[in-house]
Amino acid sequence: MDNGDWGNRLTRPVTLNVGGHLYTTSISTLQRYPDSMLGAMFRGDFPTTRDSQGNYFIDRDGTLFRYILNFLRTSELTLPVDFTELDLLRKEADFYQIEPLIQWLNDPKPLYPLDTFEQVVELSSTRKLSKYSNPVAVIITQLTITTKVHSLLEGISNSFTKWNKHMMDTRDCQVSFTFGPCDHHQEVSLRVHLMDYITKQGFTIRNTRVHHMSERVNENTVEHHWTFCRLAYKVED
Repeated sequence: MDNGDWGNRLTRPVTLNVGGHLYTTSISTLQRYPDSMLGAMFRGDFPTTRDSQGNYFIDRDGTLFRYILNFLRTSELTLPVDFTELDLLRKEADFYQIEPLIQWLNDPKPLYPLDTFEQVVELSSTRKLSKYSNPVAVIITQLTITTKVHSLLEGISNSFTKWNKHMMDTRDCQVSFTFGPCDHHQEVSLRVHLMDYITKQGFTIRNTRVHHMSERVNENTVEHHWTFCRLAYKVED
């Protein structure tokens, strides 16, 4: 994977063809619940099929997938007042194995108080490691924080200024740190401090995942991902 793709991997648009209906979203949304079928599919643990345009194809009800996707985006299920296909939606939720949605459909009540919503922070670490150095040498690494909580991004940008020399890039929904070569402890130090900063803002880890790749004879690539969540109160306009 090219260096420029690392920071955009989770938020890069991806198009799904679900029963003839096209939906565009991000990898991070589809992996919101890692134990779901979609989480496994876009983690590479589940076989995928493409249509003639190169879009991921899923042979399911394309109309109802609208509600599946919106639940992945918000962790809330909003249905029209005159919605009459609850049984079919239950079958779709069961197919995609989205446990919180299955629970809601079986016992329809709000997952959270009506005046709150869930804020999400994604932390990803992509490291290329030398196979033969001792201690472990990091050839290059990128740490990326992705969230819509702009106050958190601003706080990280202001609190981690000493890492500017390692190319800190701040965007609307991301702060990325790219640096290397360096020793293993330097990368771990920044990651630990970032995780500590995020948890001190009231976020807790929802899930973690690790992916190992061996692209070249002399190096390994290791990807770590952490999802942090916290409840926040809605603000009236």
